[in-house]
Amino acid sequence: MTLGEPMVARWGSEHPAAPLVVVVHGNGTSEHSMIEISPWLPHGPVAYAAVRAPRPAARGYTWFTDESELASTVDWLLGWLGGEGDPDRSVLLLAFRTGVTVAGALLLAAPERFSGAVLLHGALPAGELPSGALRGVPVFLAEATEEEGSDLAARTRHWLRRESGAPVRLARTASAAQLAGEIVGAAGSWLGDRLDHLHAHGENPLPDGPEADWPGLGRLPARPGGPPDTTTDLPQLPVACGADLSDALWQRLDTRRWAPAAIGPPGTRSLLADHGPYVDPATRERAHLHPDGSVHVALPPAWAYDAVGKGWAVPHPLAGVRLDAGVVLVPAPRDRRELEIVAALVSR
Repeated sequence: MTLGEPMVARWGSEHPAAPLVVVVHGNGTSEHSMIEISPWLPHGPVAYAAVRAPRPAARGYTWFTDESELASTVDWLLGWLGGEGDPDRSVLLLAFRTGVTVAGALLLAAPERFSGAVLLHGALPAGELPSGALRGVPVFLAEATEEEGSDLAARTRHWLRRESGAPVRLARTASAAQLAGEIVGAAGSWLGDRLDHLHAHGENPLPDGPEADWPGLGRLPARPGGPPDTTTDLPQLPVACGADLSDALWQRLDTRRWAPAAIGPPGTRSLLADHGPYVDPATRERAHLHPDGSVHVALPPAWAYDAVGKGWAVPHPLAGVRLDAGVVLVPAPRDRRELEIVAALVSR
């Protein structure tokens, strides 16, 4: 089947270099179905383009009838996107239900083309989900309580949060029946913060070039075991602690520049620095050490990507949104060998 020219509903800025939010509706509806959420979305120098799915259905339009058609849909959308204004403009995705499958396929096919994604109540495409494929691409993921038992929803949540490398903000709501209210407001706020970050700091550099060369370590080895897990809500903390090595880690670090932290659980301590990147620029905090031995630290993006890709760190959910793009959580060390590596990551 030859796919025709896209039908697009547009609103917002008409400037060809303004950030573009591509809106992807669910199967069985049309490009107009998503306009109802526009009051919750950021205004100002941002353009919105809601694209109609290319295949007519008994009701509305569909992106694909089975996932064998997904690749042609992705090529069709990327071809259309190539003619949408300045080729260097920031492009973000906003997707609902089946549109999440399409948005996920777009992200996997061309992660360098997208500056972030809002994924509302849907699942990623079947097939391989490569580890680290979305490092540097912030994601807002909405999931309803009624979806938690779904294998597809669980697979999507697990890969995005623990294996994709993306900074993921997870939001839950009781039902996905309507796109309105609290969850859309939270998604709109996240999108506004991401757009503000892009305006102030530009695009997150994507992983490229050789591995980082860590002072005192050389090439960072892979961390044994699966990727670390963290709490889904803020503040972000590890689900499982390491060995009781927090005092040993404290002594291993340069404690002369540490002070009580303004954020974090009681007993959290901040490492102050003369230059960034910072976890908190207002206090010049480069890192903070939690009582369990885990650490939030701001790394240069290339180093953060290396640590995330090798299992030593998890992106902060707001990295590249409200925080520096290189802010990560380093889980507590599990033994003395890991203690030396974690200390090198923090003190680098």
